[in-house]
Amino acid sequence: MRKLIPFAIILFLILCLSLALFVFILPSQATRIYGRPAAWLTLPQHIQYSVQLLWYDGLLTRPASETGAEQKFTIELGESVNEVAGHLQDAGLVRDAEAFRAYLIYSGLDTSIQAGEYKLSQTMSAIDIAHELQDATSEEVSFVILSGWRMEEIAASLPTSGLSITPEDFLNAAKIPPAGFDFLSDANSTEGFLFPDSYIVPRNASATELVNAFVRNFGLRLLPDLRNGFEAQSLNVYQAVTLASIVEREAVQNEEKPLIASVYLNRLKIGMKLDADPTVQYAYGYDFDGRTWWKNPLSLNDLQFDSAYNTYLYTGLPPAPISNPSLKSLQAVAFPAETSYYFFRAKCDGLGYHDFSETFEEHLGNGCQ
Repeated sequence: MRKLIPFAIILFLILCLSLALFVFILPSQATRIYGRPAAWLTLPQHIQYSVQLLWYDGLLTRPASETGAEQKFTIELGESVNEVAGHLQDAGLVRDAEAFRAYLIYSGLDTSIQAGEYKLSQTMSAIDIAHELQDATSEEVSFVILSGWRMEEIAASLPTSGLSITPEDFLNAAKIPPAGFDFLSDANSTEGFLFPDSYIVPRNASATELVNAFVRNFGLRLLPDLRNGFEAQSLNVYQAVTLASIVEREAVQNEEKPLIASVYLNRLKIGMKLDADPTVQYAYGYDFDGRTWWKNPLSLNDLQFDSAYNTYLYTGLPPAPISNPSLKSLQAVAFPAETSYYFFRAKCDGLGYHDFSETFEEHLGNGCQ
């Protein structure tokens, strides 16, 4: 019986040491390697996941591969942690899905994974990837220029775009035509050549890089048939873009653009003033009452606003484009309808169509009763 007492003591000490190992030593070791556990884990959970992490060890701290290019990884809205871990293992981005899941739960990162697109690499450890999945902010931004916007309107859309470019920086860059584009040789700014489109832009792009991207896109649309069409109308590229910028602002329906272009071209041929409202709106600038760059309606007083852009006062084209026209407006100037129209005015039904006429008397007769 006496011999059994020391054995019982030894067994008790072993149990105490084992308990200390699991309650204090292993969790402390896990904390040292993997950081503090989530505050909401119970003591049994803390011990369980600490033991798991130490068991998995290299599966979490070593990358899946020493080499490997970046690849896109998408987390769909509503995907579970198990699904995300499984997809990462299938993509070869983590060594073991269960080990990855255990780390997420231990660290509390399982509750804050964001749906979205990521750029991940096999050279990242599972721990690195777990932290990367907390921020779905893309490295690229979608930026849209609407047809007919002037550069100030493009600038005004920047603060909510996700880009760090200020409106002031953009306008300063847009006022300097970039080198290397022959169609800007006559230009004093890039107005008219900031092509309306949807762009995918690096989030850290500079104002100059942004302007160059817009102008480059315009250049890609300026194919030989378009240049030849401008030449057939006795216009160089800069003059054609200027006229297209007016057509863009006048037309509501795309199918009417060739007709509107024909009216202005007919007026230019006989030296008649263009009498285009958008040129006055451009000259007038920002309308604080209407909170728009395109004051509407214009008063008779407004039509007397003295500016080289006011085509009610001065014959010929304004000195520069007044907006950034779409491809359809550019094509309308290059390939206008063949008409003998010199006048047009909006129909009275409010649908955006116009009545066209050859004489001023007919034009007056098209007024709304």
